[in-house]
Amino acid sequence: MHPPAAPESQDAPRPLIALVGATATGKSDLAIALAEHLDGEVINADALQFYRGMDIGTAKVTAEERRGVPHHLLDVLEVTEEASVSAYQADARAAIAAIRSRGRTPILVGGSGLYVRAALDEIEFPPTDPAVRARLEQRVAEIGPAALHRELAGRDPEAAAMIGPGDARRIVRALEVGELTGRPFTAFLPRPVHADPSTVQIGLRRDRAELHERIALRVHRMVEAGLLDEIRALRERGLDRGLTARRAIGYQQGLAVLDGTLTCEAAIEETIVGTRRLVRKQDTWFRRDARVHWLDADTNTSLRHDLLPRALSLVDTARQEHAREGRAAPGETGVTAPGTPAP
Repeated sequence: MHPPAAPESQDAPRPLIALVGATATGKSDLAIALAEHLDGEVINADALQFYRGMDIGTAKVTAEERRGVPHHLLDVLEVTEEASVSAYQADARAAIAAIRSRGRTPILVGGSGLYVRAALDEIEFPPTDPAVRARLEQRVAEIGPAALHRELAGRDPEAAAMIGPGDARRIVRALEVGELTGRPFTAFLPRPVHADPSTVQIGLRRDRAELHERIALRVHRMVEAGLLDEIRALRERGLDRGLTARRAIGYQQGLAVLDGTLTCEAAIEETIVGTRRLVRKQDTWFRRDARVHWLDADTNTSLRHDLLPRALSLVDTARQEHAREGRAAPGETGVTAPGTPAP
């Protein structure tokens, strides 16, 4: 039996909860526990978990591990397809609205920073035109990025000031956006403003040494669980043609093992090192966001008796702050920790 969710006004929207942080910190387990307590549904924000069949190597929660909690935006792409941040934004926000329409709590969980921001923040994605981009890229090839950068400085000095004269890709994109929209490139840069004022971001972090141990253990368990067999099966479905999927940590190394260019032991070590490198990038990304409320966990931390009550307390506090600021819907009530009576 799970403790009942806290009472809620019929007209009050459920908060939008986002669980973020580095890989292997335990976000998925906490998300499921929150969903069970708050009558919630989970929305995936891990870009590699979009891919069907990439299960073991992405630590995708199994049907059994989900314990009946609905999960959204898992297994939505083939390994030959490419993910789109703008498409994800639309899909994630549609999922959030649908979950709320059922009177339930949306819980976004993942470590792909740009996708998290696309779902949560006021970000507008400018259009693109392959013909315009191809023409600009041809001009880069003919006259060099510095010359195009001077053009950008004349049209959009603010964008030129933040883009280096050798950064051909961003120079082309800034010029493309200006040509297609008539607006400066900087008008489309993300702002740290939640599109939904009820949003609560909770970050989960662990001591780096402990996290490194968890990563090594996880990789070894993935191999024991049949990661190479998974990669072999995905290869038959076109993994080698997937620009993103084939380069994913663990999958790139597994393909090399199957090709005979890397030993299994070397692949395991490369995967561990690559995952640790990813963790550092994720930490840097999320620590820059002052809106994240951090929870520290270690080997002695109990999910049910420690992390979950603290997470629920953060949600409750944030909702009370929104109410005081006049941004929350009238009549909202708080959530309470397991076993704690509502006031």
